[in-house]
Amino acid sequence: IVCAIKGYPFVAVMSRGNSMERARMMAALGAEVVLVDQLPGSKPGQVSGGDLALVEERARQIVAERDAYRADQFNLEGNFRAHYLHTGPEFIRQSGGEINVFCDFAGTGGTFAGCAAAFKQYNPEIQCFLVEPEGAAVLSGGELTHPNHRIQGGGYSMTHLPLLKDGLLDGYIQISDEEAMQMSRRLAKEEGIFAGFSSGANLAAALHLLKTSCRGKTVGIMMCDSGLKYLSTDLWA
Repeated sequence: IVCAIKGYPFVAVMSRGNSMERARMMAALGAEVVLVDQLPGSKPGQVSGGDLALVEERARQIVAERDAYRADQFNLEGNFRAHYLHTGPEFIRQSGGEINVFCDFAGTGGTFAGCAAAFKQYNPEIQCFLVEPEGAAVLSGGELTHPNHRIQGGGYSMTHLPLLKDGLLDGYIQISDEEAMQMSRRLAKEEGIFAGFSSGANLAAALHLLKTSCRGKTVGIMMCDSGLKYLSTDLWA
């Protein structure tokens, strides 16, 4: 969107495992879209860490070939700072400061880390939990048994996310594909919020906390993206 307004050429490099709507949206905004084939045996809609590694390799090649600037959301501090300076404080303002818990699905880690840093600065007692896919919870030290999970937008089996900083994590929560999809569908039908897989995972994690260790508390979560990106998947079948 920024490049369209500023007139900068933009190249979007993504896995063919992502929903086709993602690529079409980028193209509609004027981007050149480069689709990278998945690993043999990978399924569309289930982007693994191995698939992401192929995307990383192709992105590096394009940067070198074109002498381009790369907006690397996994490593650039601007990702963390946007949420530390803006998203986290917005949570605090909208809740009137009455937020006790925050949980967020592990994508790049930037949203979680930035918000958690803002929360801990405001009130060190606010608990922050990172949400991972069941069977691919490697950040919390779990065994990788389900690398091709269906929660798009994260859970890439990366054992280290550079933007995650010490002192922010109070725990981890694992959510299954089925839980995430069920909650995404409930958001649409019961709340009129048309969101994607990871938003459903965040809601499932919040409900888990509210039923267990955080009963009676106020939990903040992100609605990460629109369900329109996933019309071609079985999320809405």
